[in-house]
Amino acid sequence: MSEPLLDAYDQQVTTKRSPRVVSLDVFRGLCVFLMILVDYGGSVFPIISHSPWNGVRLADFVMPFFLFIAGISPALVYKKVPDRFVATQRAVLRGLKLFLLGVFLQGGYFHGVTSMTYGVDIERIRWLGILQRISVGYIVAALCEIWLSHQTWKRMGFLKNYYPHWCLAILLSAIYTGLLYGLYVPDWKFKVLPAASSLPSNDTSVYMVKCSVRGDLGPACNSAAMIDRYFLGIDHLYAKPVYRNLKVCNMSNGQVPESSPSWCNAPFDPEAAVTCIIGLQYGHILANLQDHKRRLESWTLLSISIFAIGLFLAFVGIPVNKSLYTISYMLITSASAGITFCIMYLLVDVYGFRRLTFLLEWMGIHSLSIFVLVTSNLAVIAVQGFYLHSPKNNMVSSLDHNMLCEQMTRLAKFPSYMEWGNAAMGAANLILVRQPLCFFCHFLFQV
Repeated sequence: MSEPLLDAYDQQVTTKRSPRVVSLDVFRGLCVFLMILVDYGGSVFPIISHSPWNGVRLADFVMPFFLFIAGISPALVYKKVPDRFVATQRAVLRGLKLFLLGVFLQGGYFHGVTSMTYGVDIERIRWLGILQRISVGYIVAALCEIWLSHQTWKRMGFLKNYYPHWCLAILLSAIYTGLLYGLYVPDWKFKVLPAASSLPSNDTSVYMVKCSVRGDLGPACNSAAMIDRYFLGIDHLYAKPVYRNLKVCNMSNGQVPESSPSWCNAPFDPEAAVTCIIGLQYGHILANLQDHKRRLESWTLLSISIFAIGLFLAFVGIPVNKSLYTISYMLITSASAGITFCIMYLLVDVYGFRRLTFLLEWMGIHSLSIFVLVTSNLAVIAVQGFYLHSPKNNMVSSLDHNMLCEQMTRLAKFPSYMEWGNAAMGAANLILVRQPLCFFCHFLFQV
């Protein structure tokens, strides 16, 4: 009983293309900007970096924001599909390309700006980085839109029209929460090879973690990590998890001392859940409602409802935890993404303040290119590749990082306007004067 529909890639040929929603690009650009800010500024201003475990900081909103905007896309692209199998093939292929790009960028192939080498042991590739999780979420959202949508918006309404999506989101959340609290976690041990170990040792280090518990949501004995270790393999998890910044781990200068708990050395990959499916519902509102007022009212009501549920779950004892991607965290951050998108839509698409957000719009249009440059450090590596006599004599390594960090730490403390100004001038002197001058002196006088 469904009428013939057009796919997004055929619609532009036979129908008039709808106006571009600029706020989508602005929101995507905001995600990229926040990613750059917390990556490069988190070490200087820890208040914006990832929370070591429970709680949220600015950096903990970046991943849900990416998943949210990735979920909006399928609602627009696959609003009308003449052939579900062809649309499925396109969605899976697109997600697979994104997944492989993520493996290349964040699987361990690049060794950072302090190393002049590259390459990764296949047995230690990280399978689930940022792009990989976004790609999985995108595929799930796209398949929901292609196979579980009823094209009867005007007849049935918002909730009834897409109730299979809500059922799937609730089911996935319930299963994950049940596994998180219900699975028994036995004692476990792991090895840290010399190349990845934070302890000075010539041999492979073997650690034992005492658990034998059920329903523990701590970094050592949670069932989410146990599932990852079983299916992905511990060698394919993230080697520098954020919980190493907990006080109990006592990490200093990137090293975990031997006196710290054994689990502080264990790899761990953050989880991700159904944020893409929630973003998909915001995309439905955008695709099916045409006037600004109804869109904003629907988005606001949905955001407030989700946020209230998330706060209630946090109040009754489900921690807000990004690493475990608890349901309270997922709802609160998804609602925050929805509210932020409402503000962007109101400013840009309703009131037309595009000049204020032109930089974010540009970053959003070129978000993937910027992401590649940032995550792979290609821009820094390109500059670092030019050196004098020795690879250590380059413009990147000639910067005195210790002195710069000292100056920036003084900035973060804000003791007084005078001292803040002195610290700012010191940092600017290091970046703009001393670094180029040192490299110039190396070049002219070979000192």
